[in-house]
Amino acid sequence: MNGRLFPNSQLYDAGYCVIFARHILPADLLSRAAGRAVTPVSLSRLEAEIIQAQGEETEEDDVPELDLEELRNGGFLDSSGPLVRSGTHNDWSFIVEPYGSYLARDEVISAVSAGTIALSLRETGSTWIAYADNGTLLSSFDPLFPEQDYGTRPEVLATLTGFRAAVDTGERSDAYEIARRRIQEGLGCAMPQEVDDARLLAARISGVY
Repeated sequence: MNGRLFPNSQLYDAGYCVIFARHILPADLLSRAAGRAVTPVSLSRLEAEIIQAQGEETEEDDVPELDLEELRNGGFLDSSGPLVRSGTHNDWSFIVEPYGSYLARDEVISAVSAGTIALSLRETGSTWIAYADNGTLLSSFDPLFPEQDYGTRPEVLATLTGFRAAVDTGERSDAYEIARRRIQEGLGCAMPQEVDDARLLAARISGVY
């Protein structure tokens, strides 16, 4: 695939956490990640950034194309948890959280992966990669130290994608980028960064901070 992959630090310069899940619709992915049913609203990346930054201080002029009362009633202005957006590409859906690392929690990716497979990528100053299959965390590791894997069957992801050999032969400073690209391509969830250009379904996962 040519061009930059989603996610990347050009889109989210303050860091991000993303979960990819196969054969799950974005609305269902949002509810799984939240641990409860949610009522999504379509937001652009800029609108989500404004609401996340300003919370209850958000005004109509800040997001003129949105219904501020709908946002307030839906809990979108509550800053006690992340504001996440979810989209889809081919057989995979994704959910992205700017800045924070709620989506990197073991219990979140495990819940998302029920009946399917899911991949979590975190780059928030430090980096982490996790892979789960039907509720079981198979891999969970820092790509700088891939041999220290806290999953139950780390060999599964390594065999599926060949990322360990790629990391071992690359520059240590590039370990995360090498590993995530090889894993995304190996699993089939490599996406162009343009998937995040449009309005996407969004939800506020309140009460988790």
